[in-house]
Amino acid sequence: MITESGKVVAVTGEHAWVQTIRANACQSCSARNGCGQKVLAAATGGRANQVRVFNSVNACVGEEVTLGIDESALLVASLLVYALPLLLMVMASMIGHYLFAGSDFAAMLGAAAGLASGFLISRQIQRRNAGSYEPRLLRVNRIPAGMVAHSDSLT
Repeated sequence: MITESGKVVAVTGEHAWVQTIRANACQSCSARNGCGQKVLAAATGGRANQVRVFNSVNACVGEEVTLGIDESALLVASLLVYALPLLLMVMASMIGHYLFAGSDFAAMLGAAAGLASGFLISRQIQRRNAGSYEPRLLRVNRIPAGMVAHSDSLT
């Protein structure tokens, strides 16, 4: 499971809006050296990102929380969003080129149709499995009681 910390900035009904900093995710990721997300986070200065999650731990505004998403869900979502449309684009381009005797225009139309159908199929699959690809609120990060100094012990 990939986890990231954030701060609850709003609570609306059963959901919470959590503000995260993208650069933090890169620090805990095992693929940080070969990932384009780290470059993107560096280019944007690690800007804050807000995520809407189901408030399963009854977090309140201002609390630090930990979000998590299954690695397999992240992989499947990435394949659906990137690989499926590109694969269908290439296949449809080749089919258009073959069916219309090497016409480049038919290949371009096929590529556009394949890409569009890839996005539509991807969207339908994601809607069917809506909760599978969303981050979850794992816990509220609280300081343990033994770690807090009492005012009477400070001299």
